[in-house]
Amino acid sequence: MTTLAPTLGPIRKTGPRISTQPIGTGSYSRLLNTVRDAGLLRRTRTFYALVFSGLVVALAAGFAGMALLGDSWFQLLVAGAFGVIFTQFAFLGHEASHRQIATSGPVNDRMGRVLATLFVGISYAWWMTKHTRHHANPNTIGKDPDIEIDTISFTEEDAAKQQRGIIGMVTRRQGYLFFPLLAFEGVNLHVRSFGTLFKRGKVDGRGKEITFLAVRFALYLGVVFWLIPFPVAVAFLGVQLAVFGIYMGASFAPNHKGMPLIEPGVKVDFLGRQVLTSRNIEGFGTTTLMGGLNYQVEHHLFPSMPRPHLRKAAAIVREHCAAENIPYTQTTLLRSYGIVINYLNRVGLSARDPFDCPAAATLR
Repeated sequence: MTTLAPTLGPIRKTGPRISTQPIGTGSYSRLLNTVRDAGLLRRTRTFYALVFSGLVVALAAGFAGMALLGDSWFQLLVAGAFGVIFTQFAFLGHEASHRQIATSGPVNDRMGRVLATLFVGISYAWWMTKHTRHHANPNTIGKDPDIEIDTISFTEEDAAKQQRGIIGMVTRRQGYLFFPLLAFEGVNLHVRSFGTLFKRGKVDGRGKEITFLAVRFALYLGVVFWLIPFPVAVAFLGVQLAVFGIYMGASFAPNHKGMPLIEPGVKVDFLGRQVLTSRNIEGFGTTTLMGGLNYQVEHHLFPSMPRPHLRKAAAIVREHCAAENIPYTQTTLLRSYGIVINYLNRVGLSARDPFDCPAAATLR
């Protein structure tokens, strides 16, 4: 245990930490060659064209449904469907950002920016900056933005700073509150996107993204309030944003939360860093449901690998990890949610050892 400050008492680690270089994790080049020789890095343009076309048809059907329903609270069903559709577009934008769709980097960036801003309503520049840092240092304390404090504390050190008042009440119950709080994540993503684009400093594609976002929200909000009476339209937007936030968070959270954290300054090679901190989700339909994020280990090892090849790559990676004695983690979706909830509760509740008196600690 370490002590953050005399008034807070000792901080008790509640989850696994990687504090030394793991043994036997330096064979990534051989694994990469095996995957490349199997043709699993080849692009699958037809697959992505079909997915994009299907989503456009679904989006058009949603707007048609809005027009037909008119003044009806059944519009909220359409709102829920829109939340799902926008998340699926976000998955495509994520894949374009990783160069999974086209062979050309600039083409992928153009597709990713259009998908993120015009269809989903989030900044591609903000996403790229944040997500690139995450992939370079998953679950690394002080480097991975996905475990930085943002209402929810992902490390005991951060939780120890959030023990007073309302935020302290939330922190101590943050596991149970995690999924309800995701209902506000859709709003958070939009706000952060605009905040990034209007902040000082260099932002790639700032002008294009501001234009795309302005067009997107003007058209979307204009159609919603034109086709639906005001009270129903407000509820419509609330449901759509809530579904979008929950679906996004529920797709990304199971992949790393509760997996080992890497201590600051610890050197871990690429293979070990990606495999030891990632969790795969198994089960029928999870690849479609999660946009390929269920194969998180393989996605981190081969970021440019198209979604349809991830399943075959997983078999190769599992065999390689077994031969190298590297822990390879996979579980079901529901089990992963239980792990995330329990982990966050442990972090929130155990940041301060309940058997140590902070006042007494100052007198020792």
